[in-house]
Amino acid sequence: MTTTGPRRRQARTNGSARDPERTRRRILEAATAEFARHGLGGARIDRIAGRAGANKRMLYYYFGDKEQLFLAALETRYAHIRAAEHALDLAHLEPRAALERLVRFTWDYCLAHPEFITLLNSENLHKGRHLRRSRRVQAMHSPLVGMLREVLRRGERSGAFREGIDPVQLYISIAGEGYFYLSNRYTLGRIFGRDLMSRRALGARLRHMSEFVLSAVRK
Repeated sequence: MTTTGPRRRQARTNGSARDPERTRRRILEAATAEFARHGLGGARIDRIAGRAGANKRMLYYYFGDKEQLFLAALETRYAHIRAAEHALDLAHLEPRAALERLVRFTWDYCLAHPEFITLLNSENLHKGRHLRRSRRVQAMHSPLVGMLREVLRRGERSGAFREGIDPVQLYISIAGEGYFYLSNRYTLGRIFGRDLMSRRALGARLRHMSEFVLSAVRK
């Protein structure tokens, strides 16, 4: 006989109790999807628990409340993109090629992970109050800034880049070039009468961003 209804839910709950890390990960995944769809204000704990196959008591046990769960979702997404950036291994690329790879990666990441943009939108609506409580996020960014600073220094020494470029400002510009386009694609598409998400348009945008960034740092 197959397990159905309450028995299936009970089986999943029992399994969760035996594998707390898997339960925590499943709750985080469900919460990320919920926050990305509805924002912090519209997200509901009942829906998160149902999607995760967990009861609300377990959710509160692992994360405390909805606000702490939202922060955990943010931290997890930041950790994911920072780890992926580290894997780019920019230190072993020629400086121009390193910047081109970072621009392409940042663009491709936003396309592949739209939930990251919507989580950031939601946090900015709340004026970054959750990230202010984070002990992890700022530390995650330090290696990124150091990596980009070294790329810029190598570019200066080779004569390819001009001097005095702030790596933080440069990264904000790289991220902003893609973020604004994607987060405002509906309004921009209406205003300019273009399908900004067609394959041709996305390719043109990437070329523009790469040329724009490399022109900005050129000596």
